[in-house]
Amino acid sequence: MASLITLVVFFASIAHTYAQTGVAVNVGSTLQQIDGFGVSQAFGRAAEFRDMLSGEPQQLGLDYLFNTTTGAGLTIIRNRIGSGTTNDDSILPKSPGGPTAAANYSFDDDDRGQVWFSQQAMKYGVKTIYADAWSAPGFMKTNNNENNGGYLCGTPGHTCSSGDWRQAYADFLVQYVKYYNARGIPVTQLGFLNEPDYVTSYSSMQSGANEAASFIPILHDTLEANGLGNVSLTCCDAMGWNSQKSITQGLVSAGMEKYLTYITSHMYTGDPNSVISTKLKTWQTEAADLQSRWCATWYSGGGLCEGFTWANKIHNGLANANLSAYIYWQGLETNQFQASSYLVASDGETITPSGRLWAFAMWSRFVRPGAYRVSTTGSVSSTGITAFKNTDGSVVVVFVNSGSQQSVKVSFSDFTPAAAEAFVTDNTRSVESVTATLADGTVTVAVPSRGMLTVKLTAVA
Repeated sequence: MASLITLVVFFASIAHTYAQTGVAVNVGSTLQQIDGFGVSQAFGRAAEFRDMLSGEPQQLGLDYLFNTTTGAGLTIIRNRIGSGTTNDDSILPKSPGGPTAAANYSFDDDDRGQVWFSQQAMKYGVKTIYADAWSAPGFMKTNNNENNGGYLCGTPGHTCSSGDWRQAYADFLVQYVKYYNARGIPVTQLGFLNEPDYVTSYSSMQSGANEAASFIPILHDTLEANGLGNVSLTCCDAMGWNSQKSITQGLVSAGMEKYLTYITSHMYTGDPNSVISTKLKTWQTEAADLQSRWCATWYSGGGLCEGFTWANKIHNGLANANLSAYIYWQGLETNQFQASSYLVASDGETITPSGRLWAFAMWSRFVRPGAYRVSTTGSVSSTGITAFKNTDGSVVVVFVNSGSQQSVKVSFSDFTPAAAEAFVTDNTRSVESVTATLADGTVTVAVPSRGMLTVKLTAVA
C-alpha cells in the first residue's frame, strides 16, 4: 500500500510539473509603445572602456551590449552632460561673468569617451541617444558649486546676486546638443535634471515641480529657436518611482505636458510598480544593484545582483508601470569587481557577461524600438507574461517563471503565426534556442523553472 501511495504521489507531481495552461494574445489590443532598453557609460566609464580594452576584448564587450545575435541588442545609451570646472567635463567650465554675457563654449571632441561610445553604439544601429545633465555649472546655482545640490538661479524662490541663469542654462544644454549633432551623433532626448530630490557630494542639483516648471518652457523654446524641435524633453530622473510620481503631478498641474515627451525616473528609493498619471511616455532611466560585489549569477537565492531578480524588475516595470524604456546604470566596467552596478565585467583581457545582461537580452534582442505591448488573457502559475508586436509584424511573448517548469499553449487573435522560435535563459542557458511547437495557429512551449522564455512568431504573409 505504501508503494502504491508513493507511485500515485509521484505521478501527481509529474502532472503538476508539466500541467499545460493556456494564454491568449490579443495582438489588436495595443498598450504602450516600447522605445527600448539601454545603459550608460557616464563619468569616464566610456573612456575606460575604450582605453583599457582593445582588439578582441573591446569588440566582445561591445557585442555583448549591442549585438542582436550574440548580445543583448540594447538600443538606448544615456550620456551625461558634464558640468565641471575642466574642459574635459564641461563645454563651459568657467563663468562668462554673468547670465547675459557671451559664453565661451568649447568641446574637446571626446566628452570623457562618450563620443566614441556613441559612435560605436550607432554602428550597431542604436538611434536613441539620451543626453542628461546631473547639474548646471556651479556658477549658475545658488550654492556656486556643481556638487552638493543647490538650485538653478532664477527658479522660484531661488535668487542669486549674479542674476537669473535659466536662459543661460538652456543655451548651455542646447549647445551641447549642437556639438554632438555636428559630429553625426543626433541627440534624441534631452534632460536637465538627475535625482533632483537627492543632495550628494558629486554633480547634483535640487528641483521640485515648481522649479522645473519655470525652466521647461525656456528650454523648449530655446530648442525650437535653434532648429532642434525634434529633440524630445524629459523630466526629472528622480531617485524613485513615488518621488517622480509626486513631481509629475505638479508638472501636469502646471501644464508642462505640452512641452515634455517623457517622464523619467530611477529606482533607488522605489521600483516602477504602477502607472504614473500622465499622457506622456515613462522611462526607467537608471537602475542598478549598488550593494553587491560583482556576480554573474542568474539565480541563487533572489539576491539583488542576480539576473532573475532583474528579469522580474523589468517585467514589473513593463507590465505594471507601462514603461516604454528600461535603462541599467553602467554597461561595462574594467577591474571594478567590488560592484554589480554594470552588466559586463572585464579584467582587461577576459570579458564576462552577467545574468543581468541576459535578463535584458530576453526583451531587448526581440522587442525592438517602435513595438507596442499588446494585451494577454489567461495566466500561468507564478509566471509574469508580456507580449509585443514589432514594427515588422512579428509578435513576441516573454515569460518570467518563478515556479516549476510548465508547458504553456499560446493562442492569438488578430494574428496568424507562420513560424515560431523560442529562447530560454536560466541557470544553465543564456538566450539558448529551444523547441516551440506550432500547430493550428497556436504555439506550445516549455517555460523553465526560475527562468525566462521568449517566443518570437512571424506572421503568415
